[in-house]
Amino acid sequence: MTTRKYKELVESRTRQTLQKWSEMPAVEEKEIYRFLHNLKGTSGTVGLDIVEAFSGSTLLYFSEDNHRSWTEAEWSDYLYPLLDLFAEPEATGAVPPQIPGIALSHDSIHQQYEILVIDDDVELVAFLRESLERQSYYVSIALSAERGLKIFYETKPDMILLDILLPDRSGIDVLNQIIGKAKKERVPILIISGEHSKEIQMYAYSLGVMDYINKPVDIDLFLMLIKNRFELKKEWQESIIIDELTGAFNRKYFNQTMKLLVSDYRRTSRTFSLALLDLDRFKHVNDTYGHLVGDEVLQAFSELVRQSIRTEDTFCRYGGEEFALFMPNTSAESALLVIERIQEHFAAREFTAKRENFNVSFSCGITEISERQQDPEKLVEEADQALYSSKHSGRNQTTLFSEELLAGQRLSILNVIVVDDDPLIRRIITGNFSLWEPDNIAEMKVTSFADGELFLGSDWYAPEEKYIILLDGVMPGLDGLEVLENIRSSYPEVNILVIMLTGRNDQRDIIRALQMGADDYVIKPFHLPELMTRIERLAHRFLF
Repeated sequence: MTTRKYKELVESRTRQTLQKWSEMPAVEEKEIYRFLHNLKGTSGTVGLDIVEAFSGSTLLYFSEDNHRSWTEAEWSDYLYPLLDLFAEPEATGAVPPQIPGIALSHDSIHQQYEILVIDDDVELVAFLRESLERQSYYVSIALSAERGLKIFYETKPDMILLDILLPDRSGIDVLNQIIGKAKKERVPILIISGEHSKEIQMYAYSLGVMDYINKPVDIDLFLMLIKNRFELKKEWQESIIIDELTGAFNRKYFNQTMKLLVSDYRRTSRTFSLALLDLDRFKHVNDTYGHLVGDEVLQAFSELVRQSIRTEDTFCRYGGEEFALFMPNTSAESALLVIERIQEHFAAREFTAKRENFNVSFSCGITEISERQQDPEKLVEEADQALYSSKHSGRNQTTLFSEELLAGQRLSILNVIVVDDDPLIRRIITGNFSLWEPDNIAEMKVTSFADGELFLGSDWYAPEEKYIILLDGVMPGLDGLEVLENIRSSYPEVNILVIMLTGRNDQRDIIRALQMGADDYVIKPFHLPELMTRIERLAHRFLF
């Protein structure tokens, strides 16, 4: 028996196993482990090196001693990528899919797409197959509707070419049966048919086909169309997990990666570090040079980080100017060395706008998963606390999370100041804040002022303390916007959170307040519990 035949048997057994499991309510984890363990050994023996490597890496996510049950929705992301690895990748230069939870390369990766052709025109099918495989596509052929449906459900092709006229069933019947699943899995369907009636074409389009190609086929146009549609498919796939502006992975992929890495740690004790990176004074960049220049800074930062990390690291845009970096098999101390090197290079980078040069830096906080802390939300909080410490200590530096760091931060004093000419508003808000007990604050002081002049004339600010200021927009004497301008021009922004209380519903006034440095606004009249919830949410980052 030839080596190729053995490879085909391994592939057949793999497909049969996954098909069988897909029809079951759940599969025990130990069964998945044994399957991957056997596949790793067999595939290496018959020369399926990429399958062997993928099986060995994915094996780390499962345990032979665990009796947990996995549904198809849970195991599919780990196992279905195997099916893409049997199409002779060694001969085509294809690169295997990445292991779930590990960053995909942002470079252009050749992928051998699989096309399913459902058509009973033998000569045409043979010609299309030959033409498509010259372009490095892998082609499966079905000469009947029944066979086409079987291949579709067993192999999950990347594209379907479907004829309307088939010997056993109408192509429209096939289309009706598979269109829902194809849409869900983003598998484009192209009708290729000698049936040209306008009604049939309109009906096919209404069901969701991507293109309707008339026979006879112009092979050059056909091949270019296929290439175009796969490029579009690739963009679809990337848009799900890639931040469009920066090229980093997005928040959704951050959540997926965190889940997988934490799960992996609980099974294997394989550590990882999480770093949160935040550009320093980025609002000043946007306000001074404009948002287009701000976008250029974000793009340059993302490009530098992605060029400076390993393939197995995962870099995500966490929100706004804040980013996250997962570093598997890396201690916090080792991650610190990487981040500090990136900080040095980025701070030296010069940007140019409005005929002047300027530099931008970033601050970072790092934590490491451990037996003590395995909760995803708590890990983010720890990295966030370390990031705040870097900001508070002067920016452009990196801090490792520690219990001592947390204890030191709990010594902070929080001042809540209400500046409003309405005595009832002042009394209600100060009364509710007096009952508030933030976790990271040792002492709270709640005060109020009837107007802006009294507030600014008081000795209200101490550099080592924090402030939440609720500022009325319209007051006698100094207007609330004038008070805001004084606060932002005279005191460090890092210690002061300003929330405007405004009866103005004019969008221009609201925008102006935000541009001048207000962190948020609340329109009167307001519901007090909603106000407190909003303030607590805004203050979460600020208080660490």
